[in-house]
Amino acid sequence: MNQDLSIFALILHASLVVQIVMALLLTVSVASWSVIFGKVIGLKRVREDNESFDRDFWAGRTLQELYQDATRGSGPVSPQERIFAAGMREFLKLRERRVTEVGALLDGARRAMRASYQREMDTIEARLDFLGSVGSVSPYIGLFGTVWGIMHAFTGLSNLQQVTLATVAPGIAEALVATAIGLFAAIPAVLAYNRFARDIDRIAIQMESFIEEFSNILARNAAPVAGAPEAGRQNVGR
Repeated sequence: MNQDLSIFALILHASLVVQIVMALLLTVSVASWSVIFGKVIGLKRVREDNESFDRDFWAGRTLQELYQDATRGSGPVSPQERIFAAGMREFLKLRERRVTEVGALLDGARRAMRASYQREMDTIEARLDFLGSVGSVSPYIGLFGTVWGIMHAFTGLSNLQQVTLATVAPGIAEALVATAIGLFAAIPAVLAYNRFARDIDRIAIQMESFIEEFSNILARNAAPVAGAPEAGRQNVGR
């Protein structure tokens, strides 16, 4: 009689521990794919929003106009705009307090932008560590299921007087399914992690460059300290 060696049958007839391992790996795989799709959409939105603000920023509008847009309504929509708003807010607060030293103005604005930058990076990198954990741990979990399944299969064979390949194959095949599912969960997670890490590095470099460029603009605007509020009305590119 031919034995059913389909994947579904192997999973169904596997030992309880191996079935638990398979269920865990399948759950982790579904969760990692959810994170992958969410990251694809989220990072695309971040890039588009940052590019949109970048175009507005260098379009010749004044800092005051950009700041009013950033703080109007529901608030800034892009990470780069929130960094700009944080730096501009601190810069204007220090000017209102009659801080006249250019270094103090720039240090305050830079610290505010750095704090905002770190918050944005924490948000952008959210759940990336989950993909890294899935990619590194899943194969070992699958291997544990395989080892346990093979042990269980050979324990059952110890009571048989005659062992053939037909009696050994189903038990070993059931155990190896756990390793296959572990690899199925790990490979997409590793590929996605590496891709997202590169994309996030590019976004981080872009935002760090913006902080430096905006700091230079604030340095030029901070030079004429006599008219404090007027500094924010200068054009970005000038």
